[in-house]
Amino acid sequence: MKQPLQNAFISGVERIAAWADILDRINVFPVADGDTGRNLLISLTPLRQLHQHPEPIIHQLLLSARGNSGNIAARFFSEFLKADSPEMLPRAAQIGRDQAWQAIRDPKPGTMLSVFDALTETLGKDRFEANGEDVPGIMDHLESAVRETSGQLPKLREADVVDAGALGMFIYLEGFFRTLAGKTGTFRPPTAIFGDKLRISPSFRESASAGYCIDMTLRTDDPSEETMKKLSEYGESVVIIPEKDCFKVHLHTDDREGTRKRLASLGQIVRWADDDMGTQVRDFRRKNISQAIHIMTDAAGSVSREDAKEFGITLLNSYISVGDISLPETHLATSELYQAMRKGVRASTSQASVFERHQHYQRVLDQYENVLYLCVGSVFTGNYHVAAEWQQAHDPDGRLTIIDTGAASGRLGITVLATAKYSAQTDDAGAVREFAASAVLQAQEYVFLDKLHYLAAGGRLSKTSAFFGDMFHMKPVITPTAEGAKKVGVMRNQKEQLLFALEQLGKFLAKDANPFIMLEYSDNRSWVEDVVKKAVQAVYPSAHIMLQSLSLTSGVHMGPGTWGIAFL
Repeated sequence: MKQPLQNAFISGVERIAAWADILDRINVFPVADGDTGRNLLISLTPLRQLHQHPEPIIHQLLLSARGNSGNIAARFFSEFLKADSPEMLPRAAQIGRDQAWQAIRDPKPGTMLSVFDALTETLGKDRFEANGEDVPGIMDHLESAVRETSGQLPKLREADVVDAGALGMFIYLEGFFRTLAGKTGTFRPPTAIFGDKLRISPSFRESASAGYCIDMTLRTDDPSEETMKKLSEYGESVVIIPEKDCFKVHLHTDDREGTRKRLASLGQIVRWADDDMGTQVRDFRRKNISQAIHIMTDAAGSVSREDAKEFGITLLNSYISVGDISLPETHLATSELYQAMRKGVRASTSQASVFERHQHYQRVLDQYENVLYLCVGSVFTGNYHVAAEWQQAHDPDGRLTIIDTGAASGRLGITVLATAKYSAQTDDAGAVREFAASAVLQAQEYVFLDKLHYLAAGGRLSKTSAFFGDMFHMKPVITPTAEGAKKVGVMRNQKEQLLFALEQLGKFLAKDANPFIMLEYSDNRSWVEDVVKKAVQAVYPSAHIMLQSLSLTSGVHMGPGTWGIAFL
């Protein structure tokens, strides 16, 4: 595959990453569970590795796909990716469209399937050429297909929105075709194109309130049509994709354990993931929090996707690679990372591309009047400088405020969450900016490592030093500052670590204070919760204590067994 085509496939995913939150917000079909953006991003992230041969990427796409939308999209792209040149795209799109329709037990127009139909139709009219003249016509045709979805299915008519999966494919394909044509300047924001069709009607109510969304891979000795027929009878919203000696299956069911037993009777379950749709629907019904200014931050701070939803925060992900898996850090299960690291599987981090970061900046300014970006410290990444350069070129009115926090992990996380809570209590954006600047100066953090060899594996310490440090049970304590991570002590065991943490709290906090304290864990939540939290609570009974997973960016560099304490 030629480089321009590779770049186009990757740009589409990076566009999805920037607009995933909007897709989640309007996701009402087949169930209003608010996960289409997440599922498309997880499912299509393997495309970021397209510098490899397409075949293993296609295999990863099919097996890692999540949700209704992600599995249908993966089936389409498993064929679309086989185009080695722009001239092959029309035929590849047609085959991908056909495979996507066939993968669903009960396919319906008014979804991303309609966008695939429109793509096939517009590419098949004339000889396709990858130039700027063809792209506007293609996108106009796809835009019409997306716009029409709002009237094609009862739920979409009731909610008065376009289909989230269809919009996701529009966003992807606009990035794809414009990159292929060399037109990667400012994109039209979907909010301007579709307007009110991206806002759910206040009268809409989701009737479904229970059930599970299951994604699983089944290895079987009998990959026949009869097996596929049996699989299709085990739930609703069924998508089945045959892949070598496996079936990738997506379905909705009320009986998770019973369904698992029935599926296991047909072969070996090699991968399983499920979401509680009842919980998702309840979360989806929550009203948006009013904020004086929209807050954006890096996921390298210990801020979870759940926190981001609760406080209306935009999270900018880095990517975690562990073994042959690469995902945005807030979409990778913490248990999966730390179990792999303990087994010696190599893990690493990488930044989102400059293009992807630019898409995020454009999206938030398209969506919000004013934005406050609490950026991970510039000593740790180049995010601050990338944002500042983009702002100089694209934000003449200064609607984006960027603060170099000099922080990472819990110190950044506690600053962001405290600022978000304050922003929800005032309508003064200037006061929020002042609060954030003050919080940056006041927040403290101490991180306690268990092993040094993970720092050595990431190149942050020599292997010899790590070997002798671990042999003599040297467990360093570090604190992230504007000058970098500084070592402030060395402990021999957890008891010494806890005593050190309490000692540092005592230096900064009075015993009658009511501070905000964040306790961070890696794969040791139970110890942090049962031992550390109780010890801190005994000294500071009025404190607001929050248990939080250490950001996975930090986790990759510091390893399993790490824990931390941040306070403000």
